[in-house]
Amino acid sequence: MAKKEINKEIEDLRQLIRYHDRKYYIEANPEISDFDYDSLMKKLKGLESKNPSLITPDSPTQRVAGEPQEEFKTVEHRIRMLSMDNTYSYDELKDFDKRVIKFLGRKTEYFVEEKIDGVSISLIYENGVLSQAVTRGDGRFGDDVTDNIRTIKSVPLRIPLSKKHFPGKIPSLLEVRGEVYMPRKIFTKINKEKIKNEEDPFANPRNACAGSLKLLDASLVAKRGLEIFVHGLGYSEGEVPLRQSDFFKFLERLGFTVDKNFKLCRNIDEVISFCGEHYKVKEKLDYDIDGMVIKVDLFSDQKILGNTTKSPRWQIAYKYPAEQEQTVLENIQVQVGRTGVLTPVALLKPVQLSGTTVSRASLHNKDEIERLDARIGDFVVVEKSGEIIPKVIKVLANKRKGSLSKFKFPKECPVCGSKVVRDEGEVAVRCISPNCPAQLKGKIRHWSQRSAMDIQGLGIQLINQLVDKNIVHDVGDLYKLTSDELKSLERMAEKSAQNIIKGIEQSKNRPLGRLIFALGIPNVGEHAGAILADRFHSLDKVAEVSYDDLCGIHEIGPVMAKSICDFFVLKSTVKLLEKLKSSGVNFVLKEKTSRSKTSPLLGKTFVITGTLEKYSRIDAQNAIKQLGGKVTSAVSKSTDFVVVGKEPGTKYKRGVSLGVPILEEKDFYSLIKKYQ
Repeated sequence: MAKKEINKEIEDLRQLIRYHDRKYYIEANPEISDFDYDSLMKKLKGLESKNPSLITPDSPTQRVAGEPQEEFKTVEHRIRMLSMDNTYSYDELKDFDKRVIKFLGRKTEYFVEEKIDGVSISLIYENGVLSQAVTRGDGRFGDDVTDNIRTIKSVPLRIPLSKKHFPGKIPSLLEVRGEVYMPRKIFTKINKEKIKNEEDPFANPRNACAGSLKLLDASLVAKRGLEIFVHGLGYSEGEVPLRQSDFFKFLERLGFTVDKNFKLCRNIDEVISFCGEHYKVKEKLDYDIDGMVIKVDLFSDQKILGNTTKSPRWQIAYKYPAEQEQTVLENIQVQVGRTGVLTPVALLKPVQLSGTTVSRASLHNKDEIERLDARIGDFVVVEKSGEIIPKVIKVLANKRKGSLSKFKFPKECPVCGSKVVRDEGEVAVRCISPNCPAQLKGKIRHWSQRSAMDIQGLGIQLINQLVDKNIVHDVGDLYKLTSDELKSLERMAEKSAQNIIKGIEQSKNRPLGRLIFALGIPNVGEHAGAILADRFHSLDKVAEVSYDDLCGIHEIGPVMAKSICDFFVLKSTVKLLEKLKSSGVNFVLKEKTSRSKTSPLLGKTFVITGTLEKYSRIDAQNAIKQLGGKVTSAVSKSTDFVVVGKEPGTKYKRGVSLGVPILEEKDFYSLIKKYQ
């Protein structure tokens, strides 16, 4: 078959798949079965695999990146993503209306939509193709999460560019803004699985959504079932509708999913009426909302009203009151986390709240119990405002029957019996015993998770046995485990034991940033771990850095800096680091050492896309950096080479379009081996 005919067949398949994507994800009216849809995708993947030069960034096959990223690139927004002012009463809504009328010198119409409780995102389309997706961040700078957003099936990878959709000048660049969220049914499913595996559940769908978008592996994000509502206009190099109400219809024509529960209101009284009506039905939705957003409809009026330093003057959020119910406090359970913090949880007589059965609620800490004077047997008021574990907000002392004993917060750890302490100025009560089993189990679970040291097979049941049988006393002891020790444990066959030993051995070579995150330093997440690794190049140097030097690093604030300094002076930390180093765990950013000043890679910028046969993605990056090159996550005019493996992604196509030299794996391998 001629290349022209193959190209046509591939493009026809893409158009057909896009059509069915729209019918399924946007219109909720599928026309074919899942099997038939999967068959179309399989056929397209097969054709693209045989013809990688025909792969385009907007192909339906390009939704999931091939390899995890090391970190997110920071991007500056063209137009700042500001936060909204909130109001909790109708009187404050009327005050907002008065300010708008006074500023404009006349009345105006308002567009009202749901306030989705999710994560704000900016989608940027260049010549109709999704080129970048950026989180709100601090409003000025956000994280490039394009690979993760591509996994959301309702996000179009291409939008139509025609006079039918754009009566005026067709924009070469269009930025739209929306809210990514996790549907309630998906959230419930994920949390059930977490609880089953004895992992901490997500607090609410918004936290689950935010945590998902921070994952560096897009294949994991794809399993989280995220969705999006697009609602706003950012930057545009072309003509768009003149009103917010028309912009919603415009977005739908382009293939975006928009909130269906909106209304154009002639005045503030209609706004208030609509907000009140919608409160009655919000629990029937499969996603969380915490209020309604009121926007001045005309974009020209929005421009006149402008912004304050923090928020637009032309919009406001009306927040719904949190839901409350009465029930009985049947018991108080004190749990111990991996950092030793003792957290009290109220065990309640089951009650219906916000459409779910609630039997547990947060009591936060010792001070909160004393403030509430919460006693076992009390009638209490629980409140739920988006949290999966509601809060006890009030004790109904007038309904207290008889003389109930005051709750005595433990003076010893409920797990290991060690004395607990409370540092001056802190709310938390902690168990500081280095031998506390509860803390150790949590630390090992954290250490072995995929985003940290990624030790596959080391599940909660095995961790419990290793700790309870005194085989492992800290994460360093994992590297001394033998196959015979593992085989002696329950439900552990020889093959499984060997696989775990292999996984532990492989974890020694994880990147430095992941090791820093795995250590479980309070307030230090994956992103901060990567920043510290890139700045200091070795764990030993991170351990020695001063508080002032840490505070001088972008994204490392005073709280995190103190946590880092406090962590590395602990005797238990010093002992653990010695154990890890002697076991051969990687402590350095190896790729920072250039082996040859004459290397042709010196100072060159590389981007890797697709699956390499001879290298893992990390090994390829290390090889480049060891020879003085630099690896970035995005292709630009300043990129020197794009290294292409099997099934390359959108970076390959962008490289070709920009004229960046392309290196097939065999050529890349020859280049590297010559100078290694």
